[in-house]
Amino acid sequence: MNQGLHQLAIRIRQELIDIEYTLKRAAAGLEKGKLDNDDLYLDGIALNLHGFYSGIERLLERIAVQVDGSLPQGANWHQSLLLQMADELPSVRPAVISDEVRQWLDEYRGFRHIVRNVYTYKFEPSRIERLTLNVLNLFDQLKNEMSAFADFLDSSAIDTP
Repeated sequence: MNQGLHQLAIRIRQELIDIEYTLKRAAAGLEKGKLDNDDLYLDGIALNLHGFYSGIERLLERIAVQVDGSLPQGANWHQSLLLQMADELPSVRPAVISDEVRQWLDEYRGFRHIVRNVYTYKFEPSRIERLTLNVLNLFDQLKNEMSAFADFLDSSAIDTP
């Protein structure tokens, strides 16, 4: 059994649990912010959306290094990583994520950049609300795809010494 692949599958499953918790916090923050008519909640929501994408990207980086053997380089490596994960590598692995999920994730990648580089009082409330409402549906599909990939890793771990 290839312990590295098995450990990566375990890590994917655990990280998905943590990410789901983060998204529930974002949704709760949005609900509470609307109830209290308080835009200070936007900061916490944005931070949780940042955490969502960062967690996913960490997993994709590990897959790129450990399974593909290469992490994209250059100024646009974050976008290239998403493209790499949406591609099948024949005789290595299936696509980790679908092209549809890749496109959705790219929007959250861009938002993460905003969270890192813009003062919080300049956040666009309608965009944060839209991203928060959409992320739960995105996560359902992403979770299914990443879980299927973790299953692939487990079966590959058994097949390799």
